[in-house]
Amino acid sequence: MTTTEESELVEVPFWFDPLCPWAWVTSRWLLEVERVRPVHADWRLMSLAHLNLVQRKGEGLSDDYRNQMEKAWGPVRVCAAAAEHAGRGVLGPLYTAIGTRFHNQRRRDDPTVITEALTEVGLPDELVKAATGEEFDQLIRDSHDEAFNEVGLDVGTPVLRISGTALFGPVLRQAPRGEAAGRLWDGLVLVAGTEGFFELKRSRDRSVRPSFD
Repeated sequence: MTTTEESELVEVPFWFDPLCPWAWVTSRWLLEVERVRPVHADWRLMSLAHLNLVQRKGEGLSDDYRNQMEKAWGPVRVCAAAAEHAGRGVLGPLYTAIGTRFHNQRRRDDPTVITEALTEVGLPDELVKAATGEEFDQLIRDSHDEAFNEVGLDVGTPVLRISGTALFGPVLRQAPRGEAAGRLWDGLVLVAGTEGFFELKRSRDRSVRPSFD
């Protein structure tokens, strides 16, 4: 039997690529929202590599960023393999395990990160082999398209769905905590529920970097 509290829980689809530092900060905010509002994150995959190299055809990318995008296929493919192996419910713990190492520990170029993360969440090490294959690319594209067919290709990640509306953002330098996280959530619910709303944005200085503390 479902309790009243459980029946009122709001599922929030959140599309992530484990390599994106901005999505990482927003995801930590959403976990904080879970503590102060009846919200549950529904973790889903998108691919920065697919978005930038395929859908945008690599236009305007520097050589350095193009190389980063080529490498970005690996982690998201492993996440897709993990979801196929153990169900989508494993994506949240695996994202946390990978993201903590990539972003908080600043180990994005450490080849042992993915294997460590798989071990932490109780998944078999051999799933790391998915990083170099295309077996799960259609699964990634299907999940990716669910978000970007609605939100558009002129945005990136994070993408989440609130009140039936897919939105890019919120883009945060650092994750609000406690009731501050809840108030931001409340504001987004109001904005997303406004008929005809499309965009709310300000320019971000290139010197601004996400904070993982």
